[in-house]
Formats: sequence, structure tokens, C-alpha cells
Amino acid sequence: MAVSEPSTVPAPSSRPRVSARVGGISESATLAVDAKAKALRAAGRPVIGFGAGEPDFPTPEHVVTAAQAACADPRNHRYTPAAGLPDLREALAAKTLRDSGLAVEPAQVLVTNGGKQAVYQAFAALLDPGDEVLLPAPYWTTYPEAITLAGGAPVVVPTDETTGYLASVEQLEAARTPNTKVLLFCSPSNPTGAVYPREQVEAIGRWALEHGIWVITDEIYEHLTYDGATAVSMPVAVPELADQCVILNGVAKTYAMTGWRVGWMIGPQDVIKATSNLQSHLTSNVANVSQRAALAAVSGPLDAVHDMRAAFDRRRRTIVSMLSVIEGVRCPVPQGAFYVYPSVKDLLGRELRGSTPRSSVELAELVLEHAEVAVVPGEAFGTPGYFRLSYALGDADLEEGVGRVAALLGEMR
Repeated sequence: MAVSEPSTVPAPSSRPRVSARVGGISESATLAVDAKAKALRAAGRPVIGFGAGEPDFPTPEHVVTAAQAACADPRNHRYTPAAGLPDLREALAAKTLRDSGLAVEPAQVLVTNGGKQAVYQAFAALLDPGDEVLLPAPYWTTYPEAITLAGGAPVVVPTDETTGYLASVEQLEAARTPNTKVLLFCSPSNPTGAVYPREQVEAIGRWALEHGIWVITDEIYEHLTYDGATAVSMPVAVPELADQCVILNGVAKTYAMTGWRVGWMIGPQDVIKATSNLQSHLTSNVANVSQRAALAAVSGPLDAVHDMRAAFDRRRRTIVSMLSVIEGVRCPVPQGAFYVYPSVKDLLGRELRGSTPRSSVELAELVLEHAEVAVVPGEAFGTPGYFRLSYALGDADLEEGVGRVAALLGEMR
């Protein structure tokens, strides 16, 4: 009687419970800081949170009215095309021409469940294992996770306050390899608020065109610029690049609609068709009521947007002036979005209430503990030694929160 060989297949109990692909994903640092601040407030502590990039304004009234009407319309109670309502795709094409000067067809637009789904699907559509993505840092926390999940490899291109957090063509060229397939470009930037001038956008676009590199450009903060800065869309600056460019956008920041979860992708039709197929299996259509609300937002007036921008501009000037007088803090003036990204490197290694923070993570923990203010440390954005503070919160909370931080850091020795 033959003796069977012992099995080399591991028993189910010894296998990892969570896949390496998903188990390796880090929690969103910005959402984690926001959640911790909210939990502390719920426990009775007067915590002020500068973590989440979320406008504190209500969604414009005409958008809410459109959503209420959509709830009562039976057409919106059923499945609709996975790529988005035809009316909305057409309106997004018209909005793109109006706002950035780029002419696209509705078939080049895909409506997604928020901007984050657009980010992931863009990388999933373009990347194969081993493909590299040039990722200027500081970067939004979701970018490297989405790149890795899609099978790509992020290649960080560091920038700092001495260049206004802007990556140069020379830096990008130095990071380019035969495996480079995509450049991630974000202007206005989260987390720094940096806005690339037209000539630099054009130079980077022509460099990408020359080397056959795709550009994924995140334009979600396009309407939030200050001091005469403008957000230039790269395929407008370099029209020849349009066939190797994917634009990401959404209603969340411009129209104070973070909770409605509507984003979109714009790109060549073959890429949009492929990502539509992916979305048909992943989520199907975005909630129809949210799509109707987004239709009202992008088709309607920009009056509310202008009012919000004026408030953000006022808060921007306030927070920069307050941070700039703190010894050891260097705070460049942002030209877009609603974030400041001050350097706190000169504070590290100094004593504060019995502790000596060696990283911006440790310093942020002390700020939360002793000043009851939540900020996001630069490690979350690929550049240790910095804080990101969102000024998308009320004026009174902003002044109180930064005042607490200033008083605490003023104790450092």
C-alpha cells in the first residue's frame, strides 16, 4: 500500500486572514486625525480640528432643492448607466470648457463615487505591475496607496518650502526611469496649497509629451485660488498631451459637497471605456440623487463658490500671519486650496512640558494632548517635519486653535 506524501498546502488556519494587497493599505491619516478630534469632542474635550479638508459651509440651496426633487422622481429609483447620467456627463463636458477651456465629449467623462474612486480607477486603468508613477511630495495621502493597490510603484520626487513646494522638470527628469509610465500632478495642491504657474505647467507637460509619460492631473481645487493665481489645466497648456492625460475632479470642495460623493474622470475614450467597464463591476452607477444634485451644481451659478473663496481667502491670511510669528515655524503663503503647510523642523529636538519630540508625529501628539488642537503631521504626506492645517473651519475656531498652538509652542526650549 503506497504511502501518500504529506501535503505542503498550508492549513486554512495558518494562512493570513487578510490579503497582503489589502492588508498593506494604511488608514487615511487625515480622516484618522479628524475622527480622533471628533471622538475627543464627544468625550467633552474642547478639541479644535484642523485635520479634514472639508468646507464648513452648507451645500448651496439650489443644489439641495434639486436633490429633493430628484428623490420624488421614480426615474431616480432605478439603475442608471454605470458611467453616469447622460445629462450629467454632458453638463460636465460643458463645465470643463467653461472653467478650464478644454473641449471634451461626454463620452470622455466618467462619473465616479467621489474623487477617491476616480483616483484609484485612473491608476488601475493605466498601470501594470512594475510601472512607476512619479509622485511629487508633499502628496495627498491617498495617492501612494492607490498606486500600490493598482500594482504600480510610487517614485517620490521631494519638494520643500524653498521652491514653494513646486517640482521642476529637472527633478522629474532625474527621477525618470525606463519603467516610468505616469506623472501624478496636482495644482492647486493638497496638502500645500501650491499653484503651478502657467509656464511651469507647460514645461512639465511638454516634458511628459516628449517622453511618452501619462499625466494624471487632479484639478479638484481649481476654483480655490488667491492673489491672482490661476489653475491652468495641463492639456490646455499643452493640447498635444490630451491623448495621454487623465483629469480628476469632483464637486466636494468647490460646492461644499463632500458627503454627496460625486467625482469624475476625463480622458481619452479608450481609457474612459475601460474604467467604465471596471466601474460596472465595482459599484455600478453613482447614487442618482447625488448625480442630480451634481448636475444642478455644475450647471448653476458660481455665486456661492465665490462667497466661499472670499471666506477662505480671509482665513488664509489670518492663519499665515498667526503661524508666521511663532518662533521656529516657517509658513509659506499658499495660493490655492484651503491648507497651509508650515515647516516645524526647527522645533524638533527641543523640550516641551517634559517631552522632547523628535518627529512631527510626536510634536502633533503633544499639540493634541496639551493644546487640544488636532493637526496632521507631515509624515502622512511623505515629508516629515511639517504640519498640515486646513483653514476650512470657522473664523473663531481658527483663531482660537492657532492661538492655542502658538501659546504651547512658545514654551519650547
